[in-house]
Amino acid sequence: MSELHKFLFDGLPVRGMIVRLTDAWTEILRRRANNTSGGAYPAPVSELLGEMAAAGVLMQSNIKFNGALVLQIFGDGPVKLAVAEVQSDLSLRATATVNGELPDGARLSHMVNVAGGGRCAITLDPKDRHPGQQPYQGVVPLHGDHREKLERLSDVLQHYMLQSEQLDTVLVLAANDQVAAGVLIQRMPIKGEGNLATSLSHSENEDQIGHNEDYNRIAHLASSLTREELLTLDVDTILRRLFWEEKLLRFEPQQGDQGPRFACTCSRERVSSMLRSLGPEEAESILAEREDIEVGCEFCGQQYRFDAVDAAQIFVSPAASQPPGPSGIQ
Repeated sequence: MSELHKFLFDGLPVRGMIVRLTDAWTEILRRRANNTSGGAYPAPVSELLGEMAAAGVLMQSNIKFNGALVLQIFGDGPVKLAVAEVQSDLSLRATATVNGELPDGARLSHMVNVAGGGRCAITLDPKDRHPGQQPYQGVVPLHGDHREKLERLSDVLQHYMLQSEQLDTVLVLAANDQVAAGVLIQRMPIKGEGNLATSLSHSENEDQIGHNEDYNRIAHLASSLTREELLTLDVDTILRRLFWEEKLLRFEPQQGDQGPRFACTCSRERVSSMLRSLGPEEAESILAEREDIEVGCEFCGQQYRFDAVDAAQIFVSPAASQPPGPSGIQ
């Protein structure tokens, strides 16, 4: 069962999380493999998408945002777009659009950043938007401070969080066809009970970047975790292996209905709304070429079919007087 573990280092300004996506991750891959139009992802894309799903859970849990956190990687390579979306209840879904061949072992630059046009976007979409409220989005290139191409998703996201939050962060990510996992270690902007009443100012917090010895020690330990260890060891073993000399305060693990799990928001009703927005003429032109209209959800692989009778009902429904819906399944 997929699980999320949170912990603090007693008396130190450092927090951590470990996520292991098992059933949630294999369900995403199973649905993709069973989709007749898409088929299974190439191994490098699967690994990237698994790391994105694990990172999305860690970041969503870290900010406690009431809405969707959407992590996107896009650029000028064979992988045009990879998306992982995590809701505030930790339900998640992920998908990728691949145009072209990818060799085994392809790195991030080969997949999305061939000519330097790759980008990483993190969007926070509130669950209940106020009138006129827009989602917050931050976008960063897939290169470091010296314009060197970054080959690991973890490096991209560490760079992003350092810029956006001014907090030191270490991420270790890994994925295969059975597990997608990640570890997040982050320096907190306060230390000890004496600081709980008044948090550090933005400038004071920024001045501490890279200078906290406790965080630096723990970050170094976390960075020593290998890909194989992250994918094969259970959480208790990982914590003992890394932090056996530290005093940890652990919270109850989040599993099952309270933990990370696959879920998709697509439905036949949402697809009907999309078709309604296209208009009856477009629907009739599709039906003139084939027996039915088939729409597949890119996230979960579910395929919805509408014959001529189904399509006619869409446009005579009272809902036809409503404003047009979105242009695609989301």
